[in-house]
Amino acid sequence: MTAEKPARKPRASRAKAPTTTLAGAPDHPVTLYARAVTTGELPAGPLVRGECARHLRDLADGHKRGLFFDREKADRALAFFPKVLRLNGGEHEGAPFELLPWQVFVVGSLFGWVNLATGYRRFRMAFVLTGKGSGKSPLAAGVGIYCLTSDGEPRAEVYAAAFKKDQAQILFRDAVAMVDQSPALSARLQKSGGDGKEWNLAYLKTGSFFRTIASGDGQSGPRPHCALLDEIHEHRDNTTVEMLRAGTKGRRQALMFAITNAEADRTSVCAQYREYAGKVARGDLMDDAFFSYVAGLDEDDDPFKDESCWAKANPSLGHTFGMQYLREQVTQARGMPSKEAIVRRLNFCQPTDAAAPWIDRDAYEACEADFKPDELIGLPCWLGLDLSSKRDLTALAAVWLHPDGRRSVATWSWTPGDTMDERARTDNVPYRAWKDAEWLFAPAGRLIDKGHVARFVQQLAARHDLKALAYDNAQMDDFLRACDDIGFDAWIDDGEVEAHQQIGLRLVRHGQGYSGFNSETVLWMPRSISQLEEAIIKGQLAIQRNPVLRWANASAVVAADPSGNRRFDKRKATGRIDPLLAVTMAMGASHTGAPVAPVSVFDREDVYAALFD
Repeated sequence: MTAEKPARKPRASRAKAPTTTLAGAPDHPVTLYARAVTTGELPAGPLVRGECARHLRDLADGHKRGLFFDREKADRALAFFPKVLRLNGGEHEGAPFELLPWQVFVVGSLFGWVNLATGYRRFRMAFVLTGKGSGKSPLAAGVGIYCLTSDGEPRAEVYAAAFKKDQAQILFRDAVAMVDQSPALSARLQKSGGDGKEWNLAYLKTGSFFRTIASGDGQSGPRPHCALLDEIHEHRDNTTVEMLRAGTKGRRQALMFAITNAEADRTSVCAQYREYAGKVARGDLMDDAFFSYVAGLDEDDDPFKDESCWAKANPSLGHTFGMQYLREQVTQARGMPSKEAIVRRLNFCQPTDAAAPWIDRDAYEACEADFKPDELIGLPCWLGLDLSSKRDLTALAAVWLHPDGRRSVATWSWTPGDTMDERARTDNVPYRAWKDAEWLFAPAGRLIDKGHVARFVQQLAARHDLKALAYDNAQMDDFLRACDDIGFDAWIDDGEVEAHQQIGLRLVRHGQGYSGFNSETVLWMPRSISQLEEAIIKGQLAIQRNPVLRWANASAVVAADPSGNRRFDKRKATGRIDPLLAVTMAMGASHTGAPVAPVSVFDREDVYAALFD
């Protein structure tokens, strides 16, 4: 009888087991940083202190859970940055990527900590949150290139991922620039796409690639070895993260590397990851596969009063930017609640609500003055027009520029006469009293008569040196038809026809959103808000005293995108803000200094009489 063969033993992992002893770890740069933070030698916020303390604890007893800090693997990754990668932009163009101490801690931790049994990477999710300008994107791009070329993964898929394709492209462009600057990389990697339009980096030796992906791209089946998740605070939900995470299940040591600024919504995906990172860093929750570097302030720190805490949220302070930059941000934010919220979030990692108050009430009321528009005849004048259909006010604003650079502002508002009393009860403001005092027009009807507005603009054109009218696109076709009906010459400047070839009032579209109009010539809301704020804070604006505009100002809040661009948020306003929108558009137009065609001369008495029919 043949003896039974012994059961086959499970095949051992092909990964090389670590051979370095723990004795080499205490003097490693990662450990030295952790020790300097925990002893207070280096300033750091509570979650960074917690993560550093965790590193030291795991050095002491992590082997009980199968964890091991492999100095050789950490050093290989750390050496890759200065030896292979080159920075780009400004004074750093072409310089070796010398990692800062906090970046050494991040990179060394991610690639140094391994599972003792397999030798594969311990951390599969990394969450990095720091102040704006700390160099997170170049760091992430460098991690991606290392995973593409030097992580020992065949057919590695590396993705720069974001909620929007444009945002993902920012990080990817950093990676492309690093390839262009590095002789070692440019000789080994192939780019797809023309200059400035690259969409793929290929490492043909291993069949690997690096490209962008965004939420809603419709791509199926990504199997990332490394996913670089940019600006997590922009993600509306966790769809992109979970899609990529699901694709990592077949990878031996996949890495999800998320970078972000502080969140503007305390219920957001970013807020959830920050909360989770806090639990792990404090030791409230055990997750050996999750790493975080969450820079931030302690609860009793006030960055507007104490500069010594700034480095906690800005670990690259003194390297990628200096104290003067932060001082300028704080100085500009004082007295501007909306600006303060953005500075606290972007520069000091303090989470805020999505909406922020508009401007200090005392600063606004200090600009109020009693004057009549006819006192300003002869000064160059710009208009802003915010039209409405049923619910909102229609508002017109005029900004006059004085020779010394000061400006004066006046506004006029309209509401449907037939619904005025009903709207007064809904909005809880005295519309009828404002009408009687001639602060508000209320023509008969249930809708705003655009002809009434057109005649008013016509009357202003007869009296004042109008340069242009900035408008929101909504309802503008009705206004143009009303201008035609009364014989008022107006033309839309779309950039295709020279102004001297046109007759009448020049109309210029004013962007209402965060982006898409960021240029020196096209009007967009974030810049116009900043210009209005600056004039109010510096006391360089005389605002005609008007209770309707004061109500709009008190009702307004601003919302900001992750880049700090601001717009007014009608959904969160406590009242009608249309007069303030009109002022902001007119203010933006007054800074363009663009020439316009001459305005036709109208019979003042006829226009003035028709205005109040």
